Amino acid sequence: MKSKKPNIKYVEWKSAEELHEASLIWISELKFIKDEQRFLNDLIENYTMQLISEKTFEKSSKIINELNLKRKEVNPLLKKVIKHCNELTILVDGIDQPEEEKKYKENHQELLVEVSAYFDNYKQTKRRIFDLIKTIIKTGKQKRLLN
Repeated sequence: MKSKKPNIKYVEWKSAEELHEASLIWISELKFIKDEQRFLNDLIENYTMQLISEKTFEKSSKIINELNLKRKEVNPLLKKVIKHCNELTILVDGIDQPEEEKKYKENHQELLVEVSAYFDNYKQTKRRIFDLIKTIIKTGKQKRLLN
């Protein structure tokens, strides 16, 4: 599944409140992803033996490496979004600074693309982990039924 490029032209017409709200949503989602990654790590630990079996080792190691990469990317991205959110004062301070305001909106556009890509890639990785664990659980149930 290819991730779609978001329509970034709308940012120029958004108000400061709408840009702030978007940034707060990104922060919330990134914090949730950090918690979710802890859950996924626990899930992987619970099924380690099945994940390292000959049948699934190559596939599972690739997916786990992707998750580790996503885990390393989330903190810098979260810090970047928080910093961006804190810089919103440029738009609401009442001082006319067209260059700084334009730069803020350009940064918001770039961040929109970066955050959207991260969310799409993370969701794909998470889906692959769940599919792999689901297959392992089904195989385990089938073996128990046969015994």
